[in-house]
Amino acid sequence: MKASRTHAAGTAAVAALALALTGCSSTGEGSGDGSSKELTFWGWSPGYADAVKAFNKTHPDIEVTYQEVQPGAKGGYQKMLNAVQAGNAPCLAQVGYETLSSFAAQGALQDVRKQAEGAESDFQPAAWQSVSLGGAVYGAPVDTAPMALFYNKKVYDSLGLKPPATWDEYKEQAKRIHASDPDRYISSPYLNYDYAGMSWQAGASWFGVKDDSWKVDLASAANQKVAGYWQGLVDEGLISGAPMYDQAWYVGIGSGNIATVVGAVWQAGVIKGGAKDGAGDWAVAPMPQWKAGEKAVGNAGGSATAVLKGCGSTEAAWTFAHWLGTDRTAYGDLVTKASLYPAAVGLLDLPQLQVKDAYFGGQPIYDVFAEAAPEVTPGWTWGPIMTKTTTDLDDALSKAWAGKGTLANALVTTRAKTVAELKNQGLKVAE
Repeated sequence: MKASRTHAAGTAAVAALALALTGCSSTGEGSGDGSSKELTFWGWSPGYADAVKAFNKTHPDIEVTYQEVQPGAKGGYQKMLNAVQAGNAPCLAQVGYETLSSFAAQGALQDVRKQAEGAESDFQPAAWQSVSLGGAVYGAPVDTAPMALFYNKKVYDSLGLKPPATWDEYKEQAKRIHASDPDRYISSPYLNYDYAGMSWQAGASWFGVKDDSWKVDLASAANQKVAGYWQGLVDEGLISGAPMYDQAWYVGIGSGNIATVVGAVWQAGVIKGGAKDGAGDWAVAPMPQWKAGEKAVGNAGGSATAVLKGCGSTEAAWTFAHWLGTDRTAYGDLVTKASLYPAAVGLLDLPQLQVKDAYFGGQPIYDVFAEAAPEVTPGWTWGPIMTKTTTDLDDALSKAWAGKGTLANALVTTRAKTVAELKNQGLKVAE
């Protein structure tokens, strides 16, 4: 399997940023001496509440209380950071791989390398690298998020179309789909990590590390290529105005007026849960390629069960975190309820990954992702202030998708703001 080195390259710079920031409180949930067995877990994935109930039934010495919070970028991460600063954080939290380096840099995570000893081989290399920074281990991987093309097969069949092999072909299909109905579009705006996944596939990078300095590559030529491609679709009026995950987006998915979604494996659960009218109409195909014959894949998401700073029950916290990512019964339910794709190597043969999905016309959709996962383009590094970077990026991209500015300028603006903030926090930046 190709390793998508999500965080490994940024270790030195993350450590430097951690030193540049003020320390976080070391007090928090638990007694501080490891004796407490009552833990709280903050997260948002469908199925997590039921998984916690199952854990509690089989682990009478540990009681985990699940509290649902807003998805990370929508407020969950800030809530976690605030709790760490206040010294009343839960022991456990769902944290995306893209945000772990930021949390580590802010001193918000607790090292559980001693408790995790021997567990590395339980997980895919890229996933384990994502929770391991500077020799520390900050939690257990849960899922990975290889991308594919979700498409409305009913619409495609009605127009005699097949899933596109290349992005050029995808653009030509966009024209035909919109021409068939002025209310019908090929896709809709992409933000933050959904957008990142397309840059990732193209071999672009957002961040890198040179010596002890951060490189901020958001406006690189490779990124501009991706931006230019999607700008062309915007300029020709082929992109729906419905923001992803808004009600209008779900309506468009259900009706077929939004005919495709380029997204990660977990997107299947989002689509099924929010656009029930589309049941039976959708299918999944590999991502279109920049060059015919290639098999490059982007990644958009994936998360860990992280242990937050101040947890006084690290042994119990690791026990739960590892269990959530590796228990066959519990994870099988997460595949069904949340369309998660396992990071644990021992779960890749789960029967739930072999089922034929009625929503997707009886297609065993995980076959597509099983082929995609090893092809995730290697070398991607997340930056140390991703919450701010993505906030700035989303603001600029949203305006560009709406015709107020361009996607290319959105990348330039976001890069400038990120560089300024890194310098403000005492970090070196390679110009």
